[in-house]
Amino acid sequence: MRTLCSSTLIGEFFVIGFAGLVAMKDPDLAMSTVWTVSGIAMFLCVLLCGLVTRPGGVALGWALQIALIASGFVVPTMFFLGVVFAALWWASVHYGRKVDEAKARFAAQAEQGDASTPDAA
Repeated sequence: MRTLCSSTLIGEFFVIGFAGLVAMKDPDLAMSTVWTVSGIAMFLCVLLCGLVTRPGGVALGWALQIALIASGFVVPTMFFLGVVFAALWWASVHYGRKVDEAKARFAAQAEQGDASTPDAA
């Protein structure tokens, strides 16, 4: 799960950075505000890469997805990109857990296979 979720978060990191560049062109927004909000969101993306397997990590990822969709009120394209990344986040969590379960099952089977083989010593 960690690999899939981290890949999604790194993609979001870049999208948030590019959205910051677009938002910077809005005359009603201060450049410092745009880059403070974008910088915090980008930092959270990188931080969540390490926290995704910890308790609450996936929930924080969902909060980031909601914030990404809400950023569409500033940069309208982000409504679409936010929904796309929320779908990617769901797929990363869902299929990542399935992969983790399969890996654990195969490791347990391999361990049982090793235990049932007599030692040749």
